[in-house]
Amino acid sequence: MNRTKPRQTAAFLAGVSGWTLDAFDFFLVVFCLTGIGRDLHKTDATMSLAIVMTLAFRPLGGLIFGLLADRYGRRRPLVWNLALCGIAQLLTGLAPNFGWFLVSRAVFGTIMGGQWGVGASLAMEAAPVRMRGLLSGILQQGYAAGYLLAALAYSLVFDRFGWRPLFFLACLPALGAAAFVAVRVTESEVWEQSRHQNWRGLRSALLANWKLLGYITLFTMSMHMCSHGSQDMYPTFLQRQWGYSARQRALMTAISMMGALAGGTLCGLLSDRWGRRKSMIVALAGALLIVPLWAFAPTAGLLVAGGLMMQFLIQGAWGVVPAHLAELTPDGLRGFVPGFGNACGVVLASSVVYLEAVFARNSSYAAAMASTAAAALALAIAMTWAGGEKQAARFGK
Repeated sequence: MNRTKPRQTAAFLAGVSGWTLDAFDFFLVVFCLTGIGRDLHKTDATMSLAIVMTLAFRPLGGLIFGLLADRYGRRRPLVWNLALCGIAQLLTGLAPNFGWFLVSRAVFGTIMGGQWGVGASLAMEAAPVRMRGLLSGILQQGYAAGYLLAALAYSLVFDRFGWRPLFFLACLPALGAAAFVAVRVTESEVWEQSRHQNWRGLRSALLANWKLLGYITLFTMSMHMCSHGSQDMYPTFLQRQWGYSARQRALMTAISMMGALAGGTLCGLLSDRWGRRKSMIVALAGALLIVPLWAFAPTAGLLVAGGLMMQFLIQGAWGVVPAHLAELTPDGLRGFVPGFGNACGVVLASSVVYLEAVFARNSSYAAAMASTAAAALALAIAMTWAGGEKQAARFGK
């Protein structure tokens, strides 16, 4: 038992650190987009292609690293992924022109698409069954933690030194995390017990589970529509609807991310007692009820409360997802199916931000975001209800 706990802790830290570092890099680009465009002589609209490129290449990463994780183990592909993440960040900081920058973001998108599935499978397979939901919530909110770290780094570095040093600094923890996984993390015992001996066996298993892959893709699409539909245009909503300054928008978004951290952890914990689907549906239904306050708050105080509660509930539901998908997926496919399905889901959901902007042309940002968020939450509730559940499944048995 004394040997098991350090192994479990190391595997969990590997999963959390990888997802946090991916979010940190992704949001650095979001924060620095205008400054990077100024240096590379590109408009904001052109620079936004870098974010589109990152999202578009995520399924490729889920495909490559997911297959490697199910064929060769979780640990080695995660080491490669983290090391490549550091290299991609270094290349981003060195970009002499827009073409170089765009290619580096495509590489990073591939890395980001592969990390979630590999890191989550390693962490969930090592997690004690009784704590799987709680640890799932903490793992998933590495995304919110990465956002907050990016906001902090941006506020401390950008005005004095520009955007390039941010990416030079970002590559160091990524390479450090790769070294940590290589030295301290051992291979998943669940994978060792269920490993495929050849590519033919893995292919047969995938073909036998194509319906599960399809469901996970649609389920994560609906969840990403909730997340991106409530987050990505929120700063624009604060600017257009409330006239908030850049500093006020950053503060409001940071407060909502604090809600996300708390919600993901609490809902993950509750899912160990209530069940995965029930916990997610309760959180999503709560968010649906909050939509009017979130979008049409009459006062600034209620606006803050609505933003915090919305992310508490939506990211609370997301906190259950790593454990839920790991339990639904057979042992020998846990590296590929959740990760690739999630990467495809985010691409399918990426149009939600465009739809909000289009709806806002003929109404208001408040009405556009409220209607879009309500539809996305209703779809996510239906998709969660439609799926099965295997709470507390014994991996490797």
